This record gives sequence, C-alpha cells and structure tokens, in this order.
Amino acid sequence: MALLLVSLSTIAAVWWWLAIPVTLTRAPIDPAAKLLCVSYAPFRDAQTPLVPTTQIPPEQIAQDLEQLAKISNCVRTYSIENGLDRVPELAAKVGLKVIQGIWLGSNRLKNLAQISTAVALAKEYPGVITSLVVGNEVLLRGEMTTSDLAATIRSVKAQVAIPVTYADVWEYWLRNREIYEAVDFVTIHILPYWEDFPIRAKYAAAHVDAIRKRMAAAFPAKEILIGETGWPSVGRMRDSALPSRTNQARVVSEILELAKNENFRVNLIEAYDQPWKRQLEGTVGGYWGLIDSVQRALKYPPGEPISNYPFWKLQMASGMAISILVFGAALLTLRRRPWTPRFLSWVAVAVSATAAGSLLGVAGDKLFYEGYGFGGWVKWSLLLAAGMAAPLLSANALMSGRALPTFLELIGPREGRARSVLTMALGLTLIVTTVIAAETALGFTFDPRYRDFPYAALTMAVLPFWMLMLLNRPQSGTRPAAEAAFAGLLVGGALFTAVNEGPDNWQSLWTCALYLLLGVTLWQARGAQIPK
Repeated sequence: MALLLVSLSTIAAVWWWLAIPVTLTRAPIDPAAKLLCVSYAPFRDAQTPLVPTTQIPPEQIAQDLEQLAKISNCVRTYSIENGLDRVPELAAKVGLKVIQGIWLGSNRLKNLAQISTAVALAKEYPGVITSLVVGNEVLLRGEMTTSDLAATIRSVKAQVAIPVTYADVWEYWLRNREIYEAVDFVTIHILPYWEDFPIRAKYAAAHVDAIRKRMAAAFPAKEILIGETGWPSVGRMRDSALPSRTNQARVVSEILELAKNENFRVNLIEAYDQPWKRQLEGTVGGYWGLIDSVQRALKYPPGEPISNYPFWKLQMASGMAISILVFGAALLTLRRRPWTPRFLSWVAVAVSATAAGSLLGVAGDKLFYEGYGFGGWVKWSLLLAAGMAAPLLSANALMSGRALPTFLELIGPREGRARSVLTMALGLTLIVTTVIAAETALGFTFDPRYRDFPYAALTMAVLPFWMLMLLNRPQSGTRPAAEAAFAGLLVGGALFTAVNEGPDNWQSLWTCALYLLLGVTLWQARGAQIPK
C-alpha cells in the first residue's frame, strides 16, 4: 500500500510539473493589435494540394478569411491552384490585404499559367493585392536556375504596377545575389527550428533579429520582409530545438514584440495547422499554425495561461488508473499463488506502475498528433497497447516467479511453445515492442530527419521487460539467435543515433537509452534446448 501511494503521488507530481502554464507579457495573438500578415493555406481534414484535383470550396475559404480578418491585416498565399485564385475576391469582402504568391517549379507551362492568372488578379484587385511573390524556395528545391528565375521576375514586373519579390531561405539570397537586382524588395525566410544548426526556442527571436540585420547589411538599398518565421507546436526535437505549445507561443510573442519595437515587417507561418504537410515533413511539418486545424480555434486565446498539456487532469487520472491496475495485477497473482515475493519484485512493480502512469498521457498525446495514415496509426497504436500491457503482464510474471519468454516460446516449434495464455500475451507484447523498436532504430539510422522519437510508449514497455529479466533471469539455456540479432541491431542503432542527433537532443538520448536497455534485455534471454 505504501508503494502504491508513492506511485500515485509521483504521478500527480509529474503531471503537475508537465502542465505548469506560462503567462506571456504579450499575447501571441491579440485582436487589439492585429498581425501584419500571416501565411494562409485553406486545407482541412483530408484535403491536400498533393492531389492535383483538390478544389477548396469558396465558402470554406470565406469562413477562414472572416476569422483571420479579426486577428490579421493581411494573408500571404503561395499559389493560385486548388481554388486559391478566389482569395483576393473573398479577402476584399472582409477587408484583408493579400500578398499573392506565384508557385514556380520545373514545369514551364504550369509556371506560365500561374503567372498569367496572378497578373490578371493583380490588375483586377489593385487595392487588395499589395505585392506578388514570384516563386517560393524554388532555388532551395533546385527547380530553377538563378538566371531563369531572375528573367521570370523581370517579366512579371513588366506586367504589373505593384511591387514584386521572391521568397527563399535567407542563405539562398546570399548565394544568389542576382535575384536581388531583379526584385523590388527582399523576402527572406528565417525558421530557427529548421536551421542547419537548430536554435533553441529561448534564442529564436534573437536569431531572427540577427539574421534580419545581417541581410539588411548585405542588401542595404531595399526593404527586407521576413516572409516566413515561427515555431512548431508539435514534433520531434532537432538538437536543442523543442517543438511545444509553450515554445511556439513564446517565440511568436517575442518575434512580434521585436518587430514592433524595431519597426520591421514580418509574416508569420502560419494561420492554420496543415496536417497534410506531415506526409512531406513529418509530424512537425503539420503544426506551425496559430489556429487549430480541427476546431478552427486559436491555440492561445488572449489572457489565458498556456500549457503544453491543457487536458493534464484527465491524463493524470488515466495514469493513476493504470498504476492501480498494475498493483492490482500483482496482488491478484499473489491471491492465486500465495507466497512471499522478494521486496525487489514489489519495487519493480512500483517502478513499472509509476512509469506507465506518468507517461500514458504523454504517449496518448503523441499518438494523437503523430499517427498519420493507416500505417502510422497502426504502428503507434500497437506500441501504446504494448506499453499498457507490458507493466500489467510483467507484474503478473514478477509475482509468479516466471521469466520473460523467448520468441520461440510463441512462434517456435510446437513442442517448445508456451501453453499459458499470460505467458503468450507477454511474449507477444515483447515481440511487438521489439519489432517496432527495431523499425524505428533503422529509420533513425537511414532516414532520420522527419521521424518522431517514441520515448514515452517505448519506456512504458521496455522498463518492465528489463526489470523482469533482471530479477527473474533464466539461469541456464542457450541465447536465441533472433533475440541476439535484434539486440545487436538496437545497440548499433542507439549508438549511431545518439552521435548523429547530438548531445542536446534529450528525446534522442532517452530513446537511445531505451534501445540499449531493450538490447541488453534481449541479449540476456535464454531458451531451453529443444530435442530433435
């Protein structure tokens, strides 16, 4: 009972700490001080521009612009496709200005069609469209040469009476100075999270200001517009750059305050979360919005404290419930098999219950945001299910004196398979955890940039397995080949990932520690020799 109370108290303390709100001196979004401009894409739910036939109804765009007119003076668009050619017309009705984008790529015919439509819109809505952005990061993507882009910009300038610019990451302006001569003003993207050497959130605003001043010194004769800047609210860490709700609110607030004090123009990315971007940029790509994509509500209403876990009380309660269940599983096992287990076995149960209770809400939160597509939802749901089952089944095994089963006891020859349902369930949970851990370890080795770290659910599963192996380790038998192979893979993946991600990424270090722990657990496995 004392260990249960310690577990519940720890879970409560952890969730109180995780949910500590921040109150900013300047609200990220304040209707009394509208934004200068914000990037706008209208896609909701399953809508995506990656499907060329997608057409957004004008009524949907009108709803969005009516909402945005309450917090911003302007919207920036990137294309005239998918129904976005209606934005200037609808923006005029709610008093919004438009920085009209022209999407350029490697297809010259599509480029000409984009330009023709955008030029016509600029002439039709001269009081709405304030400037044209001819191309967005097309040099970064390598889809046009500098000379072709400069010629395209000059061609557009000759057809309109409003300022014309080009938008790209700030380094590409320094590498392609020919573009500077062609534009009326310079539009740069400064995204501290995506820098080659990512910037910690607390230094993001200072970084934006330093880059802006550097660009102003490099291009002194023309205005510098920060065409994109912001911070993600969800996603994986890059070095010390941590996406979170509080960090997003803080970075946006500090950049806007800086722009006000130093009198420079800034366009925030972006108005609404765009979940479709997860297909291209991972989880983090979909959550740069100031407004939630599902509820279409401000993430940070003025005057309200900002927490990374707004539903922390529910998450804490669910964590306490699973902790009680784990202790209940241990007690129920003793009632059916009365004997006195070692005190260390109870400590292992308490640690498993506390870890599961502390991390269940975090793991559920990660599943909600990181599950993308059928495969993504299945994988992360299975890992979370394993994370919930592992402490329950391991508590039963700890109290029964049983060892962690080997893979062969579940999927090996019939004569060597386990006959206990609970042993089979424990073995299946171990296999699911191992396979998903191995898949993610390989992903971090060969294609890591957009992958999320599954530290929460993986901890819930791996910790009980390790303690079960530590306390109820088989004393004899041979090391199974499958477990040995997975152990080697996990240890190798952990070492590579830890070095590749760097020492400042605690999500990476935590996940790598779990790979090592699971690898050690699998390496210690021993199976009985099956007679031939």
